Amino acid sequence: MSTPAPMTLWYEFASSYSYLAVMRVQAAADAAGVELHWRPFLLGPVFLSLGWNDSPFNIYPPKGRYMWRDMERLCERYGFPFTMPSEFPRNGLLAARVARLGQEEDWIGPFSRTVMQANFGEDRDIGDPDVLGGILDDLGLDADTLILQAQSDDNRKALRAQVEEATQMGLFGAPTFVVGKELFWGNDRLEDALDWAQHHPAV
Repeated sequence: MSTPAPMTLWYEFASSYSYLAVMRVQAAADAAGVELHWRPFLLGPVFLSLGWNDSPFNIYPPKGRYMWRDMERLCERYGFPFTMPSEFPRNGLLAARVARLGQEEDWIGPFSRTVMQANFGEDRDIGDPDVLGGILDDLGLDADTLILQAQSDDNRKALRAQVEEATQMGLFGAPTFVVGKELFWGNDRLEDALDWAQHHPAV
């Protein structure tokens, strides 16, 4: 049998629907036999390039009201905890910097899921180094070293380059699943992306 194409998840820690995708993606990819790559990025610069200075869920209140009710329904369906964040969008910059350090490491999945749950399941401030440090400690990682490395010039530049790559690829929201040159936007496109990966194997 041919090997399925790999799939890359582009996600943002402040993104509500990214929460659902991050919580679901590893188990779904494993079940489909699809290699998964993690790519944290920031939506702020992407939105600015589109002429938005805030989340469209804030700019268009009816869209925002729908999204939060949809999140309640979907979290109930999937069995994920959900608490309306007291701040939205929350500052996910430091979390993204830490995740960029670990995006090729085994801890990227557990870290990303725990940070997302802290934000959208527990209403904790994921921009607080102490919150992230506690998460890293609980994962058995060296929190002080990782947070220091995350804020290094090299890592800041690497994350900026990753955001620029996302923009050049045509990403306009999160989560986005990428298989080859195909983009699948939204938590509800996870299964479509995996199906594409299975039926369009890696060359």
